[in-house]
Amino acid sequence: MILIDGKKISQEIKDEVKEQVSALKEKIKRDISLAVILVGDDSASQVYVRNKKKACEYTGMRSVSYELPAETKEEELLSLIDELNEREDIDGILVQLPLPPHMDENRVTLRIKPEKDVDGFHPVNVGNLLIGNDGFLPCTPAGIIELLKRSGVPIDGKNCVIAGRSNIVGKPMALLMLRENATVTICHSHTKELKDICKRADILIAAIGKPKFFTRNYIKEGAAVIDVGMDRDNEGKLCGDCDFEDIKDLCSYLTPVPGGVGPMTIAMLMKNCFESAKTRALTK
Repeated sequence: MILIDGKKISQEIKDEVKEQVSALKEKIKRDISLAVILVGDDSASQVYVRNKKKACEYTGMRSVSYELPAETKEEELLSLIDELNEREDIDGILVQLPLPPHMDENRVTLRIKPEKDVDGFHPVNVGNLLIGNDGFLPCTPAGIIELLKRSGVPIDGKNCVIAGRSNIVGKPMALLMLRENATVTICHSHTKELKDICKRADILIAAIGKPKFFTRNYIKEGAAVIDVGMDRDNEGKLCGDCDFEDIKDLCSYLTPVPGGVGPMTIAMLMKNCFESAKTRALTK
């Protein structure tokens, strides 16, 4: 079994972006800037935002941070997004989810201009992904494609099973695997005979949010398994959707949790922010 090292691969991508950022800044004579908006004091969100700031610093980008109290009105948030949309010095806008219950996430996502939507969640970018046009790709699925390709996992013609149908991972993951010529099956909570379907997968992507759900009974011998889960087991220890110890001797490739998919998400965010700055520079 080959352990796919997401930390190492994400570092490679950040190093590539760092070089590209340096060259572009020299050309356009300004900083490349990512605006990150955090509403409220969710502890997990605060960790994610800190990690994004660190990645910006490493790659040579400017991080512009807005930390708003939980009671901020939705209209105030939308007004801030409008301002950032129009600012020439801002290349990407990211609103950290989840938002407080009184805010409409769809309305907030729609307010960000598609050309600054470096998360890849705006319907215009999702539509571009669906029909194969250029646009920002959602960071986690795009990161998984990089993990597979840079680890030498063949995708073309392979059976890929995606467990999970979220807008953030499952659905865009299916579209990206189709783009790479895999034969794709999406499973979810209503899927019948889940074990049998998973057993046929050359590549299994687990993204259901249930700790250690996928045991060896779900895994075809020699399969590549990508574990997107970030769960806690009965002892409170961080784990994935797959029972790592139970399945590791069956897999040809396997991502650990932590240290697999997680680091890739922020690396791809940096890549998207650079691409936004490059595109905006070319269209002026």
